[in-house]
Amino acid sequence: MFVDRVELFVKGGDGGRGASSFRREKFIPLGGPDGGDGGNGGSVIVRADPNADNLAGLTMKKHWKARSGEAGGGAKCAGKNAEGIVLLVPPGTIVRDRERGHVLKDLVQPGDEVIVAKGGRGGRGNVHFKSSTNRAPREYEPGEEGEERWISLELKVIADAGLVGFPNAGKSTLLSRVSRATPEIASYPFTTKSPNLGIVTIGDNGFVLADLPGLIEGAAQGVGLGHEFLRHVERTRVLIHLVEPFPSDGADPVKNYHSIRKELREYAIPLDGKPEVVCVSKAELTGANEVRDQLAADLGREVLLISAVTGEGLQLVVGRVAQMLDTIKREEAEAAARKKPIEFSTEGAIRTSDFQTTSVASITPPSDEAKP
Repeated sequence: MFVDRVELFVKGGDGGRGASSFRREKFIPLGGPDGGDGGNGGSVIVRADPNADNLAGLTMKKHWKARSGEAGGGAKCAGKNAEGIVLLVPPGTIVRDRERGHVLKDLVQPGDEVIVAKGGRGGRGNVHFKSSTNRAPREYEPGEEGEERWISLELKVIADAGLVGFPNAGKSTLLSRVSRATPEIASYPFTTKSPNLGIVTIGDNGFVLADLPGLIEGAAQGVGLGHEFLRHVERTRVLIHLVEPFPSDGADPVKNYHSIRKELREYAIPLDGKPEVVCVSKAELTGANEVRDQLAADLGREVLLISAVTGEGLQLVVGRVAQMLDTIKREEAEAAARKKPIEFSTEGAIRTSDFQTTSVASITPPSDEAKP
């Protein structure tokens, strides 16, 4: 079960009580105060773990409370600090305070963490209250209460490239052919109900490709599971837009392409500025080449023709994406050095025609050669 949103109640442990104690030894019947401090309560921490793939492991328990610190003892013995609780989530998880709505931290990199409920400090023992006018204090501090709050965890899949398009456009089949991912594949729409990730290997390098659930018209306004699907597109650097040449409902494939672009543009965080590779899928069907030409003429730029069944065009599209990612990462590094945002050409998109083709040894069978 894939879970990408969960709400939890978290509470840090209370601090241990300080001790009220006096030194009692042979020949020293009236020793001074020696009460030790209480231990600190444990904190609740959310940490990004690369071995976690979704939030399903946190759905069975809604309340998480860390242990309290131990009470202090005599002879200035301090109570033991309590260990914290660490909740492991996938990288890409956004941690929010549910009541206030603000982001506590965006856990992007593995190892990123945030304390969501800090444990209370242990109370001081009576040894701290001794003074020239109070030689035998009995005062001590109870431990502080640990923080508590409701938090919401929201996962946005992190992938270098994402497959978008109408349901049944062939996204899952393509992912299964260019990686070792095994998404559910069927001939009916909405087979994919949650993102699937696969690693595409190119020589010694590679990139993460996400099969995102099919979008429908009105997704940007939340129709269907539009918002749940679109937010996973936010993390991707490049989009592979698959267009089915002959939709089962008889719709115009060119119109379908523009419908998806409209949903990306109208989302709360506009996504249509991401670099895009446009592909007409199911090249094995008669007439698919004519649909590709029609869409290319409408867009005024390159449209690839691919088939996940025969392998046609797979080397070409993966090579395009790999080189686009290399260019984007290089520009990101240069922009970070200059502390300036990256500026994409042509209405925020990098043209696929600006890139050359590379061979992809991991895709079989290589039924077509990359064209210059």
